Amino acid sequence: MSERLYKLIAKVMNVPVTQINDSSGPESIEGWTSFNGYVLLYELETEFNVKFTLDEAIDVKTVADIKRHLRNHGVVLSD
Repeated sequence: MSERLYKLIAKVMNVPVTQINDSSGPESIEGWTSFNGYVLLYELETEFNVKFTLDEAIDVKTVADIKRHLRNHGVVLSD
């Protein structure tokens, strides 16, 4: 599941999947702009059939945060 998540993030941010890890975020990925952050949230909601709250969306600073919120929505991630 993490590979699926990493591939989705890499696609939205237009970077190789090898650049994605749990500590990746706007500070480490140049393409992670505020606009791409919104695109990513939309893609995550679509891919994993979840709906993030505004507080959850604001809280996302890294891939680890995304994983935590997905787990809170019942998405099983195998690492």
